Amino acid sequence: MPGQGLLITPCQSVHTFFMRFPIDVIYIDRKGKVCWVIEEMQPNSMAPLIRQSVSVLELPAGTIRNTGTAVGDSLAFR
Repeated sequence: MPGQGLLITPCQSVHTFFMRFPIDVIYIDRKGKVCWVIEEMQPNSMAPLIRQSVSVLELPAGTIRNTGTAVGDSLAFR
């Protein structure tokens, strides 16, 4: 759903086994900065382990492109 996502903490990797649709994935370090992104991760795949990540944000596919989110950006959660 646009405007919503799933924040997983602690987390350094995710998978999309048993999912039926692609998702965008944002890895976040302890300072709240984006340290890796995956656009439109396909179902039944495994994302890389990103050691500096402390959280992963799963979002609807297309969110990264639509928001222009990039490595180095800072994220704030309400």
